[in-house]
Amino acid sequence: MQYALSILLSGISLGGQYALIAIGYTMVYGILRLINFAHGDVFMAAGLMMVYLTSFLGGLLPAGLVIPAGLLLSVALTVILGFVIERAAYKPLRSAPRMSVMISAIGVSYLLQNLATYVTGGLPQMYPEIPGLSKTVTIAGVSTKWVTIITPFLVVALVIALTQLINHTKIGMAMRAAAKDFETAQLMGVKLNAVISVTFVIGSFLAAVGSALYFTNYQSIVPLSGALPGLRAFVAAVFGGIGSIPGAVVGAFLIGISESIIKGSSWSVFSDAFTFALLIIILVVKPTGLFGEKVTDKV
Repeated sequence: MQYALSILLSGISLGGQYALIAIGYTMVYGILRLINFAHGDVFMAAGLMMVYLTSFLGGLLPAGLVIPAGLLLSVALTVILGFVIERAAYKPLRSAPRMSVMISAIGVSYLLQNLATYVTGGLPQMYPEIPGLSKTVTIAGVSTKWVTIITPFLVVALVIALTQLINHTKIGMAMRAAAKDFETAQLMGVKLNAVISVTFVIGSFLAAVGSALYFTNYQSIVPLSGALPGLRAFVAAVFGGIGSIPGAVVGAFLIGISESIIKGSSWSVFSDAFTFALLIIILVVKPTGLFGEKVTDKV
């Protein structure tokens, strides 16, 4: 019973962290019909920025302020990074063929990985302990970190806030219009460049939050640390229905729980293979995912 609870808690926590990354994928795809392959590396960059910022701020601020200041600055810099990536790599290709934009996204991904390799020298960096999140708590005889307990509640709160923003604000209305019909929204006066930039900003913010939660559990960061979480979050977005925020969240939790169950069994070596096998099955059986809508292209 305790073992099952441990696996469940771990899976829910991991799923919540994947959900924050998956929302970024699904929002960008919903508007631009673009898979932002650099999103996982933005997640990794947020972790590295936290490492170097806390090291830098350690000599400037009192000990109690270093981690909070580092978190705020790393989130702000990650948001700026997402904004710069959109303006530099995607905006100039707005009217280019979709393949050109995808190649640009892959290029940005490799650029971030190589920059991280240059800065770190390829050596693993240790993520700092965040007071509160890193502390151990015992639930029904199972020891776990507070981050495991906090993650699902924080994810639900952020998703509710995001849903309110999309459904009840002017920028949210513009995002829904652009997702429904990009060209018509532009003709109706929607400022698409602003809408797309806001979408990247929101996605980067969620990736930064997810990074803090994820690296609290897995403290070692290397330039490829964003690759597998990014791919799993992408699979979660496809599983739930790419373009659907609730679908991305549900898909992420299912992926996280499944991964924890497999890693806790004798089949742990196949945990990564399961994720991608699931992607193939989804694309074959139900390409639109659990909550995706079938789109009919006009001829």
